[in-house]
Amino acid sequence: MSTSSWLASDAQSPDGAPEKRHLRVGFVALSDAAPLVVAKRLELGHEHGLTLELSRESSWAAVRDKLLTGELDAAHSLYGLVYGVQLGIGGPREDMAVLMVLNRNGQAVTVTPSLADAITRTGDLREALASLGRKPVFAQTFPTGTHAMFLNYWFAAQGIDPLSEVSSIVIPPAHMVAAMEEGGLDGFCCGEPWHAVAQARGLGRTVAVSSDIWPNHPEKVLACRRDFVARYPRTAQALVRTLLSACRWLDMPGHRAEAAGWLAEPAWVGAPRDLIAARLLGDFGRLQGRHALLAVSFFDEGAVNYPHPSDGMWFISQYRRWGMVGAETVTGAAQTAAQVNQTALFEAAARAEGVPVVSSPASEVLCDGKVWGAAEAAGLRAYVDGFAIRAR
Repeated sequence: MSTSSWLASDAQSPDGAPEKRHLRVGFVALSDAAPLVVAKRLELGHEHGLTLELSRESSWAAVRDKLLTGELDAAHSLYGLVYGVQLGIGGPREDMAVLMVLNRNGQAVTVTPSLADAITRTGDLREALASLGRKPVFAQTFPTGTHAMFLNYWFAAQGIDPLSEVSSIVIPPAHMVAAMEEGGLDGFCCGEPWHAVAQARGLGRTVAVSSDIWPNHPEKVLACRRDFVARYPRTAQALVRTLLSACRWLDMPGHRAEAAGWLAEPAWVGAPRDLIAARLLGDFGRLQGRHALLAVSFFDEGAVNYPHPSDGMWFISQYRRWGMVGAETVTGAAQTAAQVNQTALFEAAARAEGVPVVSSPASEVLCDGKVWGAAEAAGLRAYVDGFAIRAR
């Protein structure tokens, strides 16, 4: 029976136990891995017949490789990692699946204190970067990931061509602070708590949070290979139900502060609890943006978690913008996203958990004034062509 047929006919079957009960789920040491850590600490999977074994991975490349080899059943993953693998950009190609969105917002850009001072003094990023006297070096976490795309977008929105005017390197999130301490790095983009740690140690200052680049942007997802969904559809739904419960728990009063204590443990993130808690709760100090800065969101009555195909299409638009894929990929973007994002499975899981199904994506204005929403996804080629700064 196909996955779609099972979802239609057997979602409420009394004998619909998971086909696979013990799951190895990967994560990277970040605050937005909180849903996985909560699910494990509270053993939320037991209600759905699952036992979760969490595996801390050293980098997003390790997550990718272990998903592909089957060492991991599923993972806390960059949205763009899934689409990069699906399209075979810079590495192996495999049919992938996004089961749900784990969080929105919660990332940032941090620069050295001297560059932060120059940005404050000049009020102009280009002028501040020119004060370095050389090409700036910025780190992101994976070539097709959110952080690489957000850095490119942030630079381009301020008239800077990230392909020719900035050197971009890949560093795993937990190594960003050490790289800043070693020198030679002018800034980085990744998830928390590493921005808070760098700032607390006097090694950097956060100058932008990701909600100021794209408000309520999709960030980490629950990812797996698509053949896992086909082989274990009830397991996949049980896993989504488990993580939805964890995301809902994180939205309850006082729970983020409690989760910060768990995340601080060496097995999970291993950073000071107060630094994790501050940014989980939306404390960015004196930082100001073009509008109110948004904390990481995990649930928001289910609005966070729906795997909108249009979210995946935005990443495809940026891959085309920066010359990473051909025009034919844009033409087929809607079909690709419909195959990757497991909306029917998610909807079945959400209804089983009593979670509202928020299937219509919101439109948002990004930092360059451009709108992204359903209309832009429908006219993806025109959207890409509308960027003045892009690969030529």
